[in-house]
Amino acid sequence: MNVTTQVPTHSPQRLPKELVESTMFLLKRLGFAAKGKSMDAFEETGLHPYHFGVLIALSEGSHATQGAIADSLGYDRGQLVGLLDELEERGLVERKRDPGDRRRHLVELTADGKRRLKELRALTKQVEDDFLAPLNEAQRDQLHALLLQLAETHEPRCAPLPPS
Repeated sequence: MNVTTQVPTHSPQRLPKELVESTMFLLKRLGFAAKGKSMDAFEETGLHPYHFGVLIALSEGSHATQGAIADSLGYDRGQLVGLLDELEERGLVERKRDPGDRRRHLVELTADGKRRLKELRALTKQVEDDFLAPLNEAQRDQLHALLLQLAETHEPRCAPLPPS
């Protein structure tokens, strides 16, 4: 007698229809998913996406003081000090007293910091490409434009700059 055992195949449990029909709910869930993928990718680097934000701000050159970096990124100033300590320990940034105001520290990317930032940009681009893979280029552009439109009202620091 042949007995075959069927192994049940379980698909992920569906969320309630009403939630899936909610744009706000989808934005939140996709935000959590995007954050999780980013955190996983950064974990392998020994750095955190917050570190990446600091390196990006420094690469723009307009955020040389600790306070300016914290304010531009919306980070707590105490949290930023810890992030800068970690980046400095890794040789990615350098802090110096501001000769014009000894209470402030000026922060600069080191050569290693610039190299590491280039690697992290490539990693971030790959994570974004993987996450947005179901969308074609036109859909990605449209999604980005719609998100920028929402940002103008709800997260003005992310909104596009007005034309000069």
